[in-house]
Amino acid sequence: MSLAIPVGRIDTRASIEPLLAVSGPDMARVNELILAMAGSNVELIPEIAEHLISSGGKRLRPMLTIASALAHGYTGDAHVKLAASVEFMHTATLLHDDVVDESDLRRGKKTARTIWGNQASVLVGDFLLGQAFKMMVEVGSLAALHILSSASAVIAEGEVWQLSAAKRMTTSEADYMAVVDAKTAALFAAAAEVGPVIAGAGEAERLAMRNYGRSLGLAFQLVDDVLDYGGSSADLGKNTGDDFREGKITLPVILAYQAGNEEEKAFWREAMEHGRNGDEALARAKSLMHRHGALDATITRARSHGEAAYAAASNLPRTPSRDALLSVVEFCIDRVN
Repeated sequence: MSLAIPVGRIDTRASIEPLLAVSGPDMARVNELILAMAGSNVELIPEIAEHLISSGGKRLRPMLTIASALAHGYTGDAHVKLAASVEFMHTATLLHDDVVDESDLRRGKKTARTIWGNQASVLVGDFLLGQAFKMMVEVGSLAALHILSSASAVIAEGEVWQLSAAKRMTTSEADYMAVVDAKTAALFAAAAEVGPVIAGAGEAERLAMRNYGRSLGLAFQLVDDVLDYGGSSADLGKNTGDDFREGKITLPVILAYQAGNEEEKAFWREAMEHGRNGDEALARAKSLMHRHGALDATITRARSHGEAAYAAASNLPRTPSRDALLSVVEFCIDRVN
């Protein structure tokens, strides 16, 4: 299930260590900036921000901004503020998502909404978005501001679209992928594209990084969809089966439902639309997915997007930053190998 990549790849499980190594010095500055910009005289704001910021996420999106800028020869400081902006946008989205989804846990910890309530979570998310835009403006790049502000609007559209389609087994694969494109891939694409923008690269380089980020984001989401039914909590960053228990309709569910007979479709409607999704139902859901090849089909789609991301970054000059961007794609797909 490995990607079609050049001969000479080290034959071990891929990791994001090359990305961590390349972005490490700048990410230390990003983390300092995040803590500073999350500060406020309103006590609740830094409390909630710190709760989510320290929850164990990889900070993958801001690292992509750093690596993308370095891969295009950038030598200034703007990438640090843009990377912090990207992370704040992502963090705000998580706060809002947990309220919309009524989630109680994220990465094994209580969500902010369960501790401080929905209102505080939404408002602190809004504060972080405001701080993100403040840093974007300070960078002084109208193009970068346009990319990230556009992504913010697209993400919000995706959240509304997902809400309107929630727990409806009539959701098509095309509709689901459009939501993923908006909610997940848009920020990956923006995080990668602002790198060549501030480095003064041309339109071709911008397009390549936009395609890299978008394809990577699509692949990551589809891999997460698979891991919820066949992975480990360590790989997923949350408990396996959570999507099913919360009634989230993901691609494996859609594919299994479409391939099923009438009795199986009735099961899916009961589980996803009416909340009959306990452990026995989860075991049957996994069985149906295997019977109809829904997980393998989702992996195939994820691999296709991963190969597109790999191809988009392969034409960059060979540097540690370029290799780090490629390693992220390998890491993504290897999670389901």
